[in-house]
Amino acid sequence: MTGAEPEGIVELPSRHSVDDTVRRLEDLLRSRSIKVFVVVDHSGEAESAGLAMPPTKLVIFGNPKAGTPLMLAAPSTAIDLPLKILVRQDAAGQVWVAYNAPEYLRARHGFPENLIANITAVEALARAAAAE
Repeated sequence: MTGAEPEGIVELPSRHSVDDTVRRLEDLLRSRSIKVFVVVDHSGEAESAGLAMPPTKLVIFGNPKAGTPLMLAAPSTAIDLPLKILVRQDAAGQVWVAYNAPEYLRARHGFPENLIANITAVEALARAAAAE
């Protein structure tokens, strides 16, 4: 962890470039039949606006069978779904994988404890994408 994460965000170092980490994550998601809705290329959009920022991409993904019960139990959960994993490179060249902690989302929105299992896959996906 970088030590400067906002509350509820877990950040892990990746052993891969931003592009390779995102590719690994997309492959993992597809292999588990989890839909990749979009990959937002923040740094690419910054470049197209004449600005520079380190490589930064946001992968937005989910499974309606997992997310819908959460939104039915606590409608505000929809603001944090679908799930997201941020992959970014810092100024020193280290790549980081970040996501909202499932327990934080449960506390934030107040959905029942038994539904947290619907979103805990984000942790394993982030770790697998960042690992060798």
